[in-house]
Amino acid sequence: MAIGVKDIATAAGVSLGTVSNVLNHPDRVSPRTRARVEKVMAELGFVPNESARQLRAGRSRTLAYVVLDATNPFFTDVARGVEETLAARDLSLYMCNSDNRADREANYLNRLEEQRVAGILLTPVDPESPALDKISGRGTPIVIVDRTRAGDTHCSVAVDDVLGGRLALEHLLDRGHERIAFIGGPSSIGQVHDRHAGALAALADAGLDESHLVRIDTSALSVGEGRQAAQRLAGMPGARRPTAAFCANDLLALGLLQHCVTTGVSVPDELAIVGFDDIEYAGAAAVPLTSVRQPRLRLGRTAAELLLDEVENPDHVHQQITFTPELVARASTETRAN
Repeated sequence: MAIGVKDIATAAGVSLGTVSNVLNHPDRVSPRTRARVEKVMAELGFVPNESARQLRAGRSRTLAYVVLDATNPFFTDVARGVEETLAARDLSLYMCNSDNRADREANYLNRLEEQRVAGILLTPVDPESPALDKISGRGTPIVIVDRTRAGDTHCSVAVDDVLGGRLALEHLLDRGHERIAFIGGPSSIGQVHDRHAGALAALADAGLDESHLVRIDTSALSVGEGRQAAQRLAGMPGARRPTAAFCANDLLALGLLQHCVTTGVSVPDELAIVGFDDIEYAGAAAVPLTSVRQPRLRLGRTAAELLLDEVENPDHVHQQITFTPELVARASTETRAN
């Protein structure tokens, strides 16, 4: 049977009000009495009922982050930035994984709203979904992470993915590559679309038409899909085979690189590779990977700060913050051997 506050009060020889103050307002209790009550709590194995406390206070101390893909280290790094910010305020974080599925995302959002979390951080399957407006309208604030949304109905934090795509292509063009593969998908993912658009813009600026960018679609942004894309590249006739590849994220790039290493394709002499995100594994790869860096921790911290402000500040104004990416050049795109 669970130990309750009445049991603690009886065992410590104090009133219920004193036990309540020890739990909620310890500064109102003398150090000696507080120490006695806390000792009894420890001896009896008392666990405070946080749900009941939140119910009495009318406010939760828990927020949530619904990520798009829990297998991608990018999102766990963003979540670490969120958690650091919340921990400094003695707040807790739930993490949920939609797995890029709209139905799963909807189930989590409904459940989190039912549990009365203070607010939700969300990397949405569809940033324009009307469900986001309905949830916010019912009193649970939502901040959109790593996506943008038309208008100013929500706070959002994201990176300029079009610029990131441009940086990747310009880097490869500067190294003499003119037949380049773009590997990524599905195209319904906003980042994939924007990074591809940035790559096309860089080609146009260089006076090259779209035929110089060979698109290889993938069904997911994963290592396995990167390996399959490598097989499709290897099957192309030599005269048309790209000499470089820009991958929509680092997991694809690492899968591509893995296939090259195991099949004896020299990187970067036979194939230069650029990824996107600059996750920790990028620099530690067998051939250190050139990547477009996103400020992952900063994305998480900023998103958390915006959500807390919306939760606590009645004069809160929505902000849409876009960070600038940077290209980190490593061995996977070193100047091609003569």
